[in-house]
Amino acid sequence: MLRCDDKKPAGTPTGLSALAYKRSMNTTNGPALTPPALEHIADLSVTVGSPVEAGNTAGLNSRGRRRIIPITGGTLQGPRLQGRVLPGGADFQLIVSDTAADLDARYIIALDSEGLAGEHLYVQNRAVRRGSAQDIARLVRGEPVDPSAIYFRCVPTFEVSCPSLSWLTESIFIGTGARYPDRVEISLFRVA
Repeated sequence: MLRCDDKKPAGTPTGLSALAYKRSMNTTNGPALTPPALEHIADLSVTVGSPVEAGNTAGLNSRGRRRIIPITGGTLQGPRLQGRVLPGGADFQLIVSDTAADLDARYIIALDSEGLAGEHLYVQNRAVRRGSAQDIARLVRGEPVDPSAIYFRCVPTFEVSCPSLSWLTESIFIGTGARYPDRVEISLFRVA
């Protein structure tokens, strides 16, 4: 049985070479799987209010300090989707250490796109944000931090109000984000 502190056997490949090794060991001789492509779908700029510090959590699935960031508005701009982030959502964060947070933002986007005006997207955006303790402390104080110093990746899911938007519920999406003192900016991609 493997344990966390077990070392890999000598000669075991790692990284991309591990994938090539695994493919070479494919006994079915089927076609090699190709890596997925990413299709940029939109950019979000989400304005936020002052955080509510709710304290340390205790519960079956909780493991940190709860922070709630109100979502006050924003915009969605992309080739197929344009809209406004409506006020009233929030980012329900679990601060798991001085360097990392588990983010769970939930909000509504009112679409302005041609043919979709008046339709809505419900977004649940799960994310991981991590950086050095110093940079995270600067973010918490509302100070600007170079986005390249922070790992901020997300996996949004969507609920849609009309059938022509069902493509948003039938693919996997990922994003990369940046936190600024008054907003969060996210580029969203469909995994093709």
